[in-house]
Amino acid sequence: MKLEQARLDFDNLQRKISAFNHATALIYYDGETTAPSDTAANRTHSLQILNEEIFKLKTGEETEELLNYLNERRDDLTVRERRAVDFMLKDFNRKKPIPPKEYVNYENLLTLAQDAWHTATEEDDFSILAPHLKKVFDKQREFAKVCRPEMDPYKYWLELYEEGVDVETCDKLFADIRNELTPLLHQIMEKPQVDDSSIKGNFSVEKQEGLALYLLDLIGLNMNRVGLATSEHPFTTYLGSHYDERIATRYSKKDFTFSMYTVLHEGGHVLYDMGQADNLAYTVLDGTQSMSLLESQGRFYENIVGRSLPFIEYIYPELEELFPETISRHTPEEIYRAVNKVEPGLIRMDADELTLNLHIIVRYELEKDMIAGTLDVKDLPEAWAAKYKDYLGLDVPNHVHGVLQDIHWPFGATGYFPSYALGNVMGSQMTEKMNEEINLEECIKEGNYALINLWNKEKVWKHGGLYNAREIMEKQVGVKLSSEPYIRYLRKKYSEIYNL
Repeated sequence: MKLEQARLDFDNLQRKISAFNHATALIYYDGETTAPSDTAANRTHSLQILNEEIFKLKTGEETEELLNYLNERRDDLTVRERRAVDFMLKDFNRKKPIPPKEYVNYENLLTLAQDAWHTATEEDDFSILAPHLKKVFDKQREFAKVCRPEMDPYKYWLELYEEGVDVETCDKLFADIRNELTPLLHQIMEKPQVDDSSIKGNFSVEKQEGLALYLLDLIGLNMNRVGLATSEHPFTTYLGSHYDERIATRYSKKDFTFSMYTVLHEGGHVLYDMGQADNLAYTVLDGTQSMSLLESQGRFYENIVGRSLPFIEYIYPELEELFPETISRHTPEEIYRAVNKVEPGLIRMDADELTLNLHIIVRYELEKDMIAGTLDVKDLPEAWAAKYKDYLGLDVPNHVHGVLQDIHWPFGATGYFPSYALGNVMGSQMTEKMNEEINLEECIKEGNYALINLWNKEKVWKHGGLYNAREIMEKQVGVKLSSEPYIRYLRKKYSEIYNL
């Protein structure tokens, strides 16, 4: 084998994987958005075949030989090629110890678990999901022990989403956040509550969709490459490459801001994806190796930008035109205060910016215990309720408002939840550095997202999977991971809103 041929073979291998991923992503997107209720078996059939082919491409003998050949000649490769080889070798070593049939069976298990979650949620019956969820966690624990017997099983799964960020780092950051912000929450709860009537009413779905499209255009998305649909659980996915993106949101007729901030959050994800360098397209580096970086962009556009007073003032005329009966009776200042109301609640996706972290910490602690085997799935609802009572002072009335509200665990995304809180931390650090170079507030006031997006693209987006989160923060942004900027941001903002 000659090096140039090996490089071509490697490029073709990545393009094949990208094509198969495109197909599986389309099937997933269809299942979560428009697929009829009784089509799960059909999707499972197709996904089983596709996932088996993906597994073969990533772990076959030819792939192993190619990766080892290139790795031995890494000094002759470009930076991008070396990183792609490292990424695929890491993935190869994660999957190789797993028999192909076991891997495909696991993917099928996840498909069935997701469908069980939908049914369980509709019927508010955790027992429908429980046996599927137990199999998921049992299999994840088994895979971790087989693939990395020397590693803590939860760290194995966390590393899948957060290369370079370990459990010890998460434990410290989350403890700091909890210890610093819990007293702030108590102070706020002792103050007169914010009036949020300015965002409550009866809002048509059609006009909310119009608002969603307006917002996505405002922050700079190319809507010729972005689809918008609805789903029970909002999400973003890219299809084959960063050239083709899909957003799914959910509309609440009682509160237009639910979809408004969902769309801003998912729009931040899409900006990140689409801002990646075009030479990464159809490679394994087309996408982040860190979900916290992805979440940092979602939280930035949702909260730091979208919940700021300058943003509300800028979009106020659009809101007034779409929802005149409600908006015309209120000022931008009143709407700003309403969208920043702090009120402990049961649903993570409805959580305010301050209490969201407690929702994340609950899930982080529970999934660690389930992977460790110290918490049985059948006892999960009780453990969930106990933590919500302890952390948020709330009683959980049913499963829909408790353990059934997220699809992450049936989806197999154990280790993903920390990314939300880590993204909050990183987003605040990036904002402080951004303000050293551009006036963020003035840009928002003027609706000028070109400068904002350019900064994010140069520092974060364009690198895709070339670097992990820690490397991006230290080498590109110029900071070490710390919760202090995030805590400063929240203290300043909410002290002003609640006159603390």
